Amino acid sequence: MASLLGAVTSLLGLSSVNFVINPSGFNSPVYSTSAGGRASCISGYIPVTTSAQTSKIGITTIPNQQTVTEFFVQYLSVNSTLPASAIVGQQTTSGTYNINAKLCYPIAAKSPDAYNSILFLIHGIGFAKNYWDIASGYSFVDAAADAGYPTFSYDRLGTGLSDHPDPIQVVQSTLQVNIAHSLIQSLRGGKLSNKTFSKVAGAGHSYGSIQSVGIAAQYPTDLDAIVLQGFSLSSSGLPITFADFTSAIANQNVPARLGALQNGYLVTSNPIANQFAFYTYPNYDQSIFNSLDAKKEPFSVGDALTLTAPVVPATAYTGSIDVVLGGEDVIFCQGDCLYPVDQAAAVQPVLFPNANSNSDSDIVNGVGHAVNAHYGAQSAFAQMIQFYQRSGI
Repeated sequence: MASLLGAVTSLLGLSSVNFVINPSGFNSPVYSTSAGGRASCISGYIPVTTSAQTSKIGITTIPNQQTVTEFFVQYLSVNSTLPASAIVGQQTTSGTYNINAKLCYPIAAKSPDAYNSILFLIHGIGFAKNYWDIASGYSFVDAAADAGYPTFSYDRLGTGLSDHPDPIQVVQSTLQVNIAHSLIQSLRGGKLSNKTFSKVAGAGHSYGSIQSVGIAAQYPTDLDAIVLQGFSLSSSGLPITFADFTSAIANQNVPARLGALQNGYLVTSNPIANQFAFYTYPNYDQSIFNSLDAKKEPFSVGDALTLTAPVVPATAYTGSIDVVLGGEDVIFCQGDCLYPVDQAAAVQPVLFPNANSNSDSDIVNGVGHAVNAHYGAQSAFAQMIQFYQRSGI
């Protein structure tokens, strides 16, 4: 082990690495550090076998861009029957899916045995797991490591380095929830890196928050505390968001990187669409924006049609809840998260009526939907960390 530690330390150029993370459970493991160098990490593929009741969608193929555009015209039309008419029944979807994930420990950690808690991070639409580790100063993984927390992030099914199966019938929200549940159980059961975590706290962003609500509703003991970032009860901003996206077939819009994907994988069409939906100008670094726009990730037709399916009251959940919103979030607040009420504070009484007294909410002024990519990211990170500490994580 000493020689392996020395080799990894030399490879990474890190004299402060004190142990090599056990690669058990990770296929094709790769060692790295977080964006700001505050955490040492292992990434790799985790085969997840799961099943879920998914929607049987009447659309079988996406032949061209014109079909996609007309679909969203119909979706947003007055008195539209979409998406209800597109869903023609229910079906069981089962399979084994390779999920690319990253487990990180504080860089100065002496041993994994010192940690009983871990933060479980789920990204939203348009991003992959890099949302949680964007760059130095914009990395929640770094912030968590500085506070003494390991983190686990992953590319949702259909994004990043994870599998990209049928984007209509398979990549849907209910299956995404069950994949997350399986990963959480692996962390609790010692199936990853030969380490058992007794406490797992979640953080979701946007669609990742929707899935976190679904986890709390279906599996109320999975997560001991949950941060819902970029999420509210308001759906008023969703129509203008989908209109703004001018959704494009991913393999045509980004052929060099996404050219192998089926036509049912879509992306926002251009940087203007990304700015409109995710950012508040001028409160972000343009180089960060450019980098993330160049790495934009697809979403599936199945995701779009089942987007809010997991959002039901989590009445059996008794952990703590923290809702963090950018004050100018377009998608979940239509640009003003204090109108007509504090949208962050409104979530817990409705969806988590039995959450404990450590629950909290926060609105970060001058920040849009992609909280972690704004100048105000550090303020949001500090509030999230304080919430976890107060919750005994």
